[in-house]
Amino acid sequence: MALIKINTRSIPDSAVTPAKVSQNLGRRNIIINGAMQVAQRNTSATGLGNGGDYFTLDRHRFSSGNTAGRLTQSQASITDLPGFANAMKLDCTTADTSIAANEDCSLQYRIEGQDLQQLKKGTSSAEKVTVSFYMKTNKAFTFMCELDDTDNNRFNGQQFTTSTSWTRHILTFVGDTTGTLDDDTARSMMLNFWIHAGSNFTGGTYTANTWQSRAATDTNRAVGIGSFYDNTANELHLTGLQMEVGDTATDFEHRTFEEELHACKRYYQKSFIYATAPVNAGNTTSNVYDGNITGYCGSNNSGVYTGGQPFSPEMRANPTMTTYGNSNGHWGQLIPTNTGTVSYSAGAGYIANVRTNGFSVGQNISGNVLMIGFGQWTASAEL
Repeated sequence: MALIKINTRSIPDSAVTPAKVSQNLGRRNIIINGAMQVAQRNTSATGLGNGGDYFTLDRHRFSSGNTAGRLTQSQASITDLPGFANAMKLDCTTADTSIAANEDCSLQYRIEGQDLQQLKKGTSSAEKVTVSFYMKTNKAFTFMCELDDTDNNRFNGQQFTTSTSWTRHILTFVGDTTGTLDDDTARSMMLNFWIHAGSNFTGGTYTANTWQSRAATDTNRAVGIGSFYDNTANELHLTGLQMEVGDTATDFEHRTFEEELHACKRYYQKSFIYATAPVNAGNTTSNVYDGNITGYCGSNNSGVYTGGQPFSPEMRANPTMTTYGNSNGHWGQLIPTNTGTVSYSAGAGYIANVRTNGFSVGQNISGNVLMIGFGQWTASAEL
């Protein structure tokens, strides 16, 4: 097992000064879930290859278009890299060896502008940025690691070559004195790993570690890379992803599962318990659901009955909500009677008044009826 070790910590007490230890203090890693611990949506997703979304590991987006290649993405348990228990795993399931010009496939990490102001981008004192990560593949590949400034349509890429054993790759990017980043909650930058691309992205000239205009030189973005889709035997493992200010890769900043889950919930939350992937699997004949059931109740002639549900923590933006219920998606409703019996049926519950800190649930009913409704939901405010 080949590991690259950097920044030896065996410094005599007499030699320790604030300058020598300051790089290890505080939160250094801009990446959330870099150790691939959190997977709220699911631990595996198959048939990926056309379109982009968050399928398994939180905060890590898969993007692929115009290709016949397909893969499975999963959260893998690992035992062969000390200090890490999880990794993102890609398995090629359908090969694509006839690559059209407009094909692309990448792993993306998207970052809010307000979390990047320390880069001083667009100023004369723009900081260098160091990206480090552990990766292993079934054979040697050349891939591209890219910083993509989406506020100003600029990019900077560096090639790296993978190995069949875990290797820590360390790439330092020069600061960019052109194009400031917006100080807001919108996407300002992406960290991309290009693993497959056509000539629209590979037909130019590779200029390592140079900030360029994306509009003018898109053909330079993935020059010289191999294709992960070239064989169904291909596998890729990635973990220990870190992005930090400066020209030095410090030891990976491990955080607790609770810290990482809380940070991930700014972008995605669900009412299901953590171990349950969101799915229409409840029923309308009882109020048993695997998770924190969202409910509403009331009694009024031809009224609208609502209940409030807060988000914790507050989300990045007003999220997109999806409801889950029985096999047809219906929430459940129960109506008690004056005989002491309870009538269960499919409800027509709705979600409304969605804000960053919560939402309302309810149902329109007719007549003077006491009704209780229940169901599940997910909320996404991803970049």
